Amino acid sequence: MQTARPASRRAAVTRLRLTNFRSYATLDLLCGEGSVALIGANGAGKTNILEAVSLLAPGRGLRRAAYADLGRVDGDGSWAIAAEVAGPEGETRLGTGVDPGAGDAGRRCRIDGAPVGSAGAFAAHLRLVWLTPDLDGLFRGPAGDRRRFLDRLVVAADPEHAGRASGLEKALRSRNRLLEDERSDARWLDAVERELAELAVAVAAARAETVSRLAALIAETADPASPFPSAGLALDGALETAVLSDPATAVEDGYRERLAAGRRRDRAAGRTLEGPHLTDLAVRHTLKDMPAERCSTGEQKALLVGLVLAHARLVARLDGASPVVLLDEVAAHLDPARREALFAALDDLGAQAWLTGADPAAFAAIGRRAQLFDVSGGSARPVG
Repeated sequence: MQTARPASRRAAVTRLRLTNFRSYATLDLLCGEGSVALIGANGAGKTNILEAVSLLAPGRGLRRAAYADLGRVDGDGSWAIAAEVAGPEGETRLGTGVDPGAGDAGRRCRIDGAPVGSAGAFAAHLRLVWLTPDLDGLFRGPAGDRRRFLDRLVVAADPEHAGRASGLEKALRSRNRLLEDERSDARWLDAVERELAELAVAVAAARAETVSRLAALIAETADPASPFPSAGLALDGALETAVLSDPATAVEDGYRERLAAGRRRDRAAGRTLEGPHLTDLAVRHTLKDMPAERCSTGEQKALLVGLVLAHARLVARLDGASPVVLLDEVAAHLDPARREALFAALDDLGAQAWLTGADPAAFAAIGRRAQLFDVSGGSARPVG
């Protein structure tokens, strides 16, 4: 990962065009470099626009949908997203989509019209962080949800983590398939476990580094009077703990040896019972010294907003440019004081924010800091 440096620049999506994407046959949204507030009734297509922006980052976007599900219901399966991005190095055109019948395997990505290998290449021009209503139950939900949230935090700071995490999942599946057959050649298992151990330690190290940096930034900027309380962070994972004190090669060798020794146990269980695929992210309300899952619903929401804002500051510090922040239906669930504090925090960050909401009153305090759009009927029209 990069050495931290002060953020002095920003990136912004200045134009977004959609073709056959979700509820939009076509959409051409000219929004400039300021923040964007999308206002409309439930089901109007606001989140679809945020999802399109989120696909300008590695992965499957904020809904984690299959690419085959992103096209219009009455379309031919194809869809396209084109964005103009104003960044520190000037204007860039990013594009992604699938051709008819291509399905999940056929997503294409382009930068200024030239093909690139994956959306990971977009990170050189645009970083994204987001918060959606699906995360409201994060602290009380299963560990897998927190693990995915954690990996999204890491990817925003270190885009190559997406490939490592995907590789880890594939290696785990390969090992589990080999264990199903007791006649499998031990040499094949050795090879798969060697790859699995290498990927596992790389994933664990990236997680540990990101959480360590994020925790340090939160401690550095903690304000007891803030309506968004500081979060204490810790990783519950053996490899993530080990890489903080031991050489990566030693951790890798130890994990590989444990995998070999645990084959009979894992075969009986039908899965690999040790590794970073089981890691959990523990979050505490620092001021109250209370686990996040025991806090009230309102406190959990405030903790989550504060954590996402801190993450955005970390990405800005590491990348040298503020990320674009996507906030789906966040303002409506905050009281007026917290809503104003959120808008002020976004101003302080210097980031372009994309927000959605059904009630125009929720954006009264945003003033001229954002361009408002009325979303309905497959279109988005400027308000005022």
